[in-house]
Amino acid sequence: MSQYAFNFLFITGSFAIYLIIALWTRAGSTSEFYTAGGGVHPVVNGMATGADWMSAASFISMAGLIAFVGYDNSTYLMGWTGGFVLLAMLLAPYLRKYGHFTVPAFIGDRFYSPAARLVAVVCLIIISTTYVIGQMTGVGVAFSRFLEVDNTTGLIIGAAIVFFYAVFGGMKGITYTQVAQYVVLIFAYTVPAIFIALQLTDNPIPAFGLFGDTQDGTPLLVKLDQVVRDLGFSSYTGHHTDTLNMVLFTLSLMIGTAGLPHVIIRFFTVPRVKDARYSAGWALVFIALLYLTAPAVGAMARLNLIQTLFPSGTQSEPIDYQSRPEWMQKWELTGLLKFDDKNGDGKIQYYNDANKDYAAGAAARGWNGSELSVNQDILVLANPEIARLPQWVVALVAAGGIAAALSTAAGLLLAISSAISHDLLKGAINPYIEEHHELLAARIAMAVAIAIATYLGLNPPGFAAQTVALAFGLAAATIFPTLMMGIFSKRVNSVGAISGMVVGLVFTVVYIFIYKGWFFISGTNSLPDTPDNWLFGISPVSIGAVGAVINFAVAYAVSLATAPPPLEIQALIESIRTPRGAGAALRE
Repeated sequence: MSQYAFNFLFITGSFAIYLIIALWTRAGSTSEFYTAGGGVHPVVNGMATGADWMSAASFISMAGLIAFVGYDNSTYLMGWTGGFVLLAMLLAPYLRKYGHFTVPAFIGDRFYSPAARLVAVVCLIIISTTYVIGQMTGVGVAFSRFLEVDNTTGLIIGAAIVFFYAVFGGMKGITYTQVAQYVVLIFAYTVPAIFIALQLTDNPIPAFGLFGDTQDGTPLLVKLDQVVRDLGFSSYTGHHTDTLNMVLFTLSLMIGTAGLPHVIIRFFTVPRVKDARYSAGWALVFIALLYLTAPAVGAMARLNLIQTLFPSGTQSEPIDYQSRPEWMQKWELTGLLKFDDKNGDGKIQYYNDANKDYAAGAAARGWNGSELSVNQDILVLANPEIARLPQWVVALVAAGGIAAALSTAAGLLLAISSAISHDLLKGAINPYIEEHHELLAARIAMAVAIAIATYLGLNPPGFAAQTVALAFGLAAATIFPTLMMGIFSKRVNSVGAISGMVVGLVFTVVYIFIYKGWFFISGTNSLPDTPDNWLFGISPVSIGAVGAVINFAVAYAVSLATAPPPLEIQALIESIRTPRGAGAALRE
């Protein structure tokens, strides 16, 4: 059987499972559409949350970013996992106790203001739309390679699958589909990692193999450090970027994670408050299976890539282009891997030509610059082929990458749909809308959101993980501070909350757009996206942490200058924070 046949079988087989689940769990009410009826078991919800959380950025991009940068990109691991702990401890149980369908609904009630609810809807749509671009990018990358179709066709196929199970199933269909997607993606991620760890280190546990020895007795990380330095790259295990941005970026990812609406609403699907805590705990267990494996996947993939390009082990003897392996030929067809024979010798020169000292030595050997361009998003998907693993493993990874992208895309699209139908239509425009009309509006909103997300996925502003990082920055600067103040401060009022969200959103969006120059604004960067041009040297992907501080400061300053919240709102806050039954023994 050919590799294409394996890919087609695994991908279409997984799609068939998702569609069967969608038919079985079709939502028949708004409660089922928004919160799956509130009866999801904590373990099931934890697994679905893990799939919802581990997006294309986690599955496809994260290990690729770590592979090409090393230690400095461990910020993705620290920020995303740390943020989930914040969400589980500080937000999820309290929001579940309040018992609303959506995040904007809580903000509207807590700050006793339809305007606050509307601003939260705007923030949610911007965050979720930015995030879903990364998922659609990942879908396009996976389809274009493994089904050998163009990027546009791949996106349309993926969008059609999401449309079917998300529009008809709502949160109920998405929940149980995500359970299946988690099983697919975790096997797809860990199985090839185990194979490769055994090949390189004789250790079947990738996380342990990362710190083990290779076949020649050299520690894997020592060997990787050596080969990347030999090619003019910075050491893999060293810290080479500025600490300020590393801290701010990690913080931005952490508090952005805790403010992501599509993850928060997962905790509204369980029956009780304590189930929300259990769900969070189980989700961390399921997430850890991938996140503990990711650093090993990145390091081993980078080592295998370099050894493929220099099979003799000598950097002065690169591989002939005509002798390149089949996986390179396949990825070249997607445009995500490119070779430019600058000196016409037919060999693939691959090194860091930005390193002037190394480039000067390479020029003396007749090399005119690095000739290979590798998109970071392809490394995890190409990893089994680089390591020459069996065809079924390659196909499994293809199905896993698509499952990761589709699972998160569905959650994001549901968040957008819920905000439009429940918070905007019912909450602001027509409070007396009948339930079946609201359900129809939710499905129409979902369909429109899918169409827009597909279009934006064709023109992403960066790698999947980088695009997602911008969404985290927006969530950090808007939703997270507002929820924290809404739960833990009795003094912040509606005027303060609205002011904080608006200022945090505007500041962060403007700063990002100044340097990223997204395609639908100008097609080019407004200013060079370099440290010399950044405000106080702060990267656009790190600015969310600053936006959060500004949100907090503005909200408190405005609240202190205006009237405090009504007494009934302060009592509401107290009831949210106080466990049910607390103080009963004293009252007796």
